[in-house]
Amino acid sequence: MKRMSKGEILTVGLMMFSIFFGAGNLIFPPALGQAAGSNSIIAMMGFLVTGVGLPLLGITAIAMQGGKYVEFMNRKTYPWLATALLVILYLTIGPVFAVPRTGAVSFEIGIRPFLAAEDLTLGQFIYTMFFFGATYYLAMTPNKLIDRVGKMLTPALLIFLVILFVKSFVTPLGEVLDATGAYITAPFSQGFQDGYQTMDLLASLSIGTIVVNAIRMRGTTDNKSVSKICIISGFITVALMTLVYGSLAYIGASSASVLGGVENGGQLLAGAVGIFFGPAGNLLVAFIIALACLTTSCGMISGTAWYFNKLSNNRISYARLVQVSTAFSFVVSNVGLTQIIALSVPFLVAIYPLVIVFVVLSLFDGLIGWRYSIYRLAINVTLFFAVLDGLAAAGIKFPALTEVLTAYVPFYDIGMGWFVPAVVAAVLGWVVSSFRDARDNDALTAEQ
Repeated sequence: MKRMSKGEILTVGLMMFSIFFGAGNLIFPPALGQAAGSNSIIAMMGFLVTGVGLPLLGITAIAMQGGKYVEFMNRKTYPWLATALLVILYLTIGPVFAVPRTGAVSFEIGIRPFLAAEDLTLGQFIYTMFFFGATYYLAMTPNKLIDRVGKMLTPALLIFLVILFVKSFVTPLGEVLDATGAYITAPFSQGFQDGYQTMDLLASLSIGTIVVNAIRMRGTTDNKSVSKICIISGFITVALMTLVYGSLAYIGASSASVLGGVENGGQLLAGAVGIFFGPAGNLLVAFIIALACLTTSCGMISGTAWYFNKLSNNRISYARLVQVSTAFSFVVSNVGLTQIIALSVPFLVAIYPLVIVFVVLSLFDGLIGWRYSIYRLAINVTLFFAVLDGLAAAGIKFPALTEVLTAYVPFYDIGMGWFVPAVVAAVLGWVVSSFRDARDNDALTAEQ
């Protein structure tokens, strides 16, 4: 078995960072900073939990299972539920929402400022055609992803980000104003939910598999060694993302007094860079965003194609799935960024709590072991609240039920009503498993 050098492990960490760091990672922290204002630090702490901490836990959980997380989910929950959850997850981080968003964001922020209004539709079509052509090229050869992404694209991206951030700290845009909206009374919980928008926890289930497979392709096959490399690479990614998020939030927090309210973080970032660097700033931000979005796009397309290839038992080839996913993403990306973000919110609100609960429980699987009731009861209870929250985010509400749940379920009014019931259900699952799962485990052992 080949041992990876420190330089190779660093390359894996840079690749992981570059795939994680995409459209949402650029546009949401500045928007948070501007809205949170003087409460930006508290809000960013909540954002870092879901935007950085949970993705690291996801990578760790996958590494602990040797990259075979799909099989693990099937064993610990109901196979139909695991399949449904993973199908929705991969479609969300793949061709339905996240990947089209990369093309839409990179166009609207990086290219749109150079085009006249009458040229926007044709310009977006041409740009996204080239963008997804490059995505297809990178995703078709996943075994070369580490070299192409980790060694070439990521260093260039980091250089441009460093230039931007140094400028923002040396010559701040303006004063930091007071917080607005939900950031006044609940900055941490609002930041926590803002972190959903990055989709990084969902992406970690795909990226972790990509990284594990890429490490194995380079000659390291021992599960313990693969897990160690994944975790070290994950810490490299977390450190870089924390620095980047904090800097972007600072840019947003110092922008309100100069730029005023803006529609989204993309416009905020484009406006800030224009002030910092003048006309050359538009070219700078275009290059930054194109790199960030391209690396995320190819990583998510690769992970999605891998999953559905496996789900179909190789009846649908990886190459065909890459082609279909890339073409679909190209079409959806031309719908528009605002529409993509609006449509994705209900799905994220519904799916995120389920993934959080399962990932956290899987980290303690050494203690849980055969007690499947812990997973199943916790997931069932979380599913109830997740569906209600998703429907509410889509505008479908049940006032009477909402009033009751708000009165009796902790944190329900801030969108985290699933938390305490999930903990209670896990404890109850432990008790139930002591009677039921023990018999099931004994019967299984006897059969073997």
